[in-house]
Amino acid sequence: MIGPQPSAQPQGPSPGAKALEPLEVAEEGGGASQRAKQPASAGPAAALELEGSPCLGRVVRFLLPHTAIEAPLPQEEEQQFYRGLERLLGPKQGCFRQLFAATGWADVTEDRFLRKLLVREGQGEAGRPQPGQEVTVKLLGVLEDGSLVEKDPMLTFTLEQGDVIQALELGVQSMQLGEVSFLLTSFQYAYGHLGRDPDIPSDASLLYEVTLLQIRDSPDLGLLSPSTRISLSKQKRERGNFHFEREEYQWAMQSYQLALGILDSPGAVPPSPEEEEELKEHQVKCLNNCAAAQLKLQLFEEVLASCSAVLHIDPDNVKALYRKGKLLSERGEDQEAMKILKRALQLEPTTKAIHAELSKLAKHQKGQAECPAPTDVGDLVQPAACQSRWVTPWKLLFGAVAVALGSMVTSIFLTTRS
Repeated sequence: MIGPQPSAQPQGPSPGAKALEPLEVAEEGGGASQRAKQPASAGPAAALELEGSPCLGRVVRFLLPHTAIEAPLPQEEEQQFYRGLERLLGPKQGCFRQLFAATGWADVTEDRFLRKLLVREGQGEAGRPQPGQEVTVKLLGVLEDGSLVEKDPMLTFTLEQGDVIQALELGVQSMQLGEVSFLLTSFQYAYGHLGRDPDIPSDASLLYEVTLLQIRDSPDLGLLSPSTRISLSKQKRERGNFHFEREEYQWAMQSYQLALGILDSPGAVPPSPEEEEELKEHQVKCLNNCAAAQLKLQLFEEVLASCSAVLHIDPDNVKALYRKGKLLSERGEDQEAMKILKRALQLEPTTKAIHAELSKLAKHQKGQAECPAPTDVGDLVQPAACQSRWVTPWKLLFGAVAVALGSMVTSIFLTTRS
């Protein structure tokens, strides 16, 4: 049988359990020790040790009987879910592959890596959710070995905003209000090659039972309080960080932009001075994270726009100064880049990435073309113009290490998110 099972009622001590030992009493005194045995019918005793009782002059030890602790029963809805899985798969586990080719399932995607099996019909086409609407679903999801890895009685998200995995985004859009369906998804529409620590391995297929409970229009941002908008924005930004860590930069950028839109919406209730500062702080975080994602997507004009927006709110933001200065330098706008990078260095004089970029820019302005650090054995022979700088193999090695470390520091500085 698939899934957790209720434990049987104990019928007494297990075969391997030791019987209740008789009470052991050790006399303490000048004479030889004597042992008196009391009958086991004296009843079970609590764990207790009395060391050297002054009135008895003896040590009394009670030995615990064998006990069994009953495991809690699985909840009824989980039992029903697993019974439904057994009807689909039979008593054996690890059979998702046959379901991807089984009849009776509807293909949600053309590649057949996301499929749906109707369990209970909904309320008709009028009850089908639309992109941008907010939905609430009841969710149970398992791996091929039957492990329950997703359970949420009231999961709420907005369609096509990247709040959940694509299997749920696409699958729920194909459902009707009140419908119950199984969704079978390959890893492409679930958690991909990375999986999800600690419970979902890489390249894992999942099987969900989804009940569509509610459909409603998204809330009017203008009617929300500043604290509510900040909370919603933080959720979107954290979802963007989830996508960024998985190298899903397009989805990450979308989440950051949605978070920023929530913060920028004019509210009916004016924020207090403290809320105004908090709104600005979250705007800066969203814009900086957006710039990091845009940089990964090589959207350089958008990166400059995001950095300029940050500096409009916080002129001394070092991340934005550095990113903008580096991009201007690469575009050949040396004077403006030098000015911005010097300001960044004043604010953080110990940051090596800023020092390296200023040094590179200064050499370029002086017309001294840099010689690339050697990357393999073939580069040990340097052009004549560079031989004075690379005299020995040791210098070549140190130079290569320095360039590698500089690149690493720059990469970390550019992609750090809030």
